Amino acid sequence: MRHNKDILTIDDYMQAQPDAFKPTLQNLREVIQEAAPKANEAIRYAIPTFRLGNKNLVHFAAHKAHFALYPAPSAIVKFSKELSKYDTSKGTIKFPIETPIPYDLITKIVEFRVSEINSKP
Repeated sequence: MRHNKDILTIDDYMQAQPDAFKPTLQNLREVIQEAAPKANEAIRYAIPTFRLGNKNLVHFAAHKAHFALYPAPSAIVKFSKELSKYDTSKGTIKFPIETPIPYDLITKIVEFRVSEINSKP
């Protein structure tokens, strides 16, 4: 794995991950891009981030035992019922490595975040 200072793009981040994680990371990236086509890719907090204007839309990452989506606390509250079978905290959703990722739910979460950001002055 490359040192964090070498990770400047989402491609860099993905290249530094184990091969087994790359397809899921790419799928997450594509689902987010589709749900938020005007968002820009960035690295923030050393992880892949999509930004809308000057705001962070969502972050995602691979960890040893799970993939994580960081959509902001408001999205976790909004989708708490659908997220009840996943480990969540104030701003994090953890999807276990061995469990299929709920891409349809991620699409809804990202679309919610887009509308949330667009509705703020």
